[in-house]
Order: sequence, then structure tokens, then C-alpha cells
Amino acid sequence: MTASDAAGAPARPAHVRARRMSRDQRREQLLDTALRVFSDGGYHATSMDEIAAAAGVSKPVLYQHFPGKRELFLALVEHTLADLSQRIGDSLATADSNRAQVRNVIDTHFEFVHSCPQAHRLVFSADLMSFPEVAAQLDEFYQEVAQTVAAFLGPRTGAPPAQAMLLSRGLVHLVETSAVFWTRHPEAGTREEVQDRLFRLAWGGIKSLNEEHAEAAPRLSGDDQD
Repeated sequence: MTASDAAGAPARPAHVRARRMSRDQRREQLLDTALRVFSDGGYHATSMDEIAAAAGVSKPVLYQHFPGKRELFLALVEHTLADLSQRIGDSLATADSNRAQVRNVIDTHFEFVHSCPQAHRLVFSADLMSFPEVAAQLDEFYQEVAQTVAAFLGPRTGAPPAQAMLLSRGLVHLVETSAVFWTRHPEAGTREEVQDRLFRLAWGGIKSLNEEHAEAAPRLSGDDQD
């Protein structure tokens, strides 16, 4: 083929060129695209045709990764929750006091809302009545994050395991329900203001628990601050 022939030849479809991606890269791309398309049109109004077109792939390629729209949506929920759970776990690992742990849980969650608004809105505002699997995934997420928080707070407050878990579940739900409310009612305050208010509310309760079990709990730097 001459140079002029090559110049005049029709460009290959985007999905043909994109096949150079590895399977993991392709899956990640499809999830990113699905997030964007679902967020723009909603779950029920979005078709697999639209997602395939937006990703630049054929429908058979899309179906190689996800057998249907529901499975794709559930995979997207799982992917988003795993990302947020990892972020919270990483933030807890860097905290050197109960106070810093509570602060990090709140700040990390709101940073996720700020940096990934589409993912947060899609997952945490889903129609749970239509998706019992999403409700189950969310409950598993809350339990996993609460266990991570309790693993840090329990020994450091001296609270028995059941009490530490109760406290952690309450903290996780407080942060998430407040985040959803704030996204719908931004007049409640700036992100920083909301984070500070939630921290004062949560830390007040946890600090009192720390004092209640003062003899069993180690005194950590920063825990005496309000």
C-alpha cells in the first residue's frame, strides 16, 4: 500500500485499536466508562449499546467482561466500595491517636466525595429497593470499614470488642449519611466546615468513652485535645 493509499484508507474503529489493552486494563476502562454513562443517564435509561459505544468497543467485547448491565453495575459498585475502603484503611494506618483516627475517617470520606462525585452519587444514592445486591454490598462495606476502625479504636479506648464495634458502626454511618445529605444540601456549609462539625460531634463521644475506660486504655499523644 502506497503512502497515498494509507492516507486515504478509512481509520480503524476505536475498538479495534483499543484491543491492545490487557484484560485488566480493558476492565478498568469499561468500569470508568460505565460510571460516566450511568451517572449521566441513570441505570434504567442506560443501555449496554451506549456503554460499548462510549468505550469504543463492540458489544461482544463488553459482554466478554460483563454478562449483562446488572452485573456491570454491581461490579462498578464493588469496585467503588473497594477503593473507598482502601483509602480509609490507609488513612487509619497513618494515625497516631484516637483523635487522628476519627479525623482521618471523616476527612478521607469527604475527600472521596469531592474527588469522585460520580462514583459516590451512583453508589450511595442507588435505588436499594431495586438492587438488593447493592444493599448487601453496602452492608458488607460498612461492616468491613467498621471492623478496621474498631481494630484501632478498641485497644486504644479499652472498650470491649462489642462496644468498639458498635461505636465504629455508628461513626461510619454518621459520616456517610451526613455526606449524602451534604451533597444534596450544600448550603449546610463548606466541605471543611461540615468535616469539622462532624469531627467535634464524633470525637466528643469517643473521647468520653476513652475517659470511661481510662484505666484500660493507653494514653496516646493528641487524645487530650478537643
